Amino acid sequence: MASEVVRHAVRASRLSSPRRLAAAVLPRPLRTRRLTLRQATADDAEATFEYRRLETVSRWLNEHPTDLRTYEAAFGDPARLATTLVIDLGGRTIGDFVLRVEDAFAQAEVVGQARSTQAELGWVLDPAYTGQGYATETIVELLRYCFEDLGVRRVIASAFADNDASRRLMARVGMRCEAYLVRDALHRSGQWLDTVNYAILGDDWATRAVKASAHGLPGRPPRSR
Repeated sequence: MASEVVRHAVRASRLSSPRRLAAAVLPRPLRTRRLTLRQATADDAEATFEYRRLETVSRWLNEHPTDLRTYEAAFGDPARLATTLVIDLGGRTIGDFVLRVEDAFAQAEVVGQARSTQAELGWVLDPAYTGQGYATETIVELLRYCFEDLGVRRVIASAFADNDASRRLMARVGMRCEAYLVRDALHRSGQWLDTVNYAILGDDWATRAVKASAHGLPGRPPRSR
């Protein structure tokens, strides 16, 4: 399962102020019932390479790494590490996420009010661990973190339209499909593929969290600090 931050990063640069070199987005680990989410380090390159190099995974990503040393150099870039999180299950890395806080679009007179009000998510999960709810558990906790700890008002994500697993995942956590873009992205296969943009607002998240709590649903899985 994979849906990486690619196309939004290009479009946002056309609409908002230039990106600043980000500080680490997760100063302390987050823990769910089964998982630990932590800031990535350069030492995580080899573990993430093992599943990212698989064709079934990389077909949905912006790169297909084939050489570990080249991948280690790219993964270890400070700007990339600042927005990359890894998912640990019992000491084993089973996936990695991107969490990027950015400025929303705003007209010139109110641009200051839009700074750091939006976050974007992307994810890659080792296929050996799909189908067990780990991606859902992680995204639910990251949405909580974005809205309750970082104070953003909106979280977005994107995927190729044919990436059914990621589209189901985004819908499952309460994100709505806001745009379907036809032949929007050039795939390494040479084909122009459709893409989809999903988003959820803080108000929607708060309502969903209240309903989940009232009905005992897994909208906000138990956490330990």
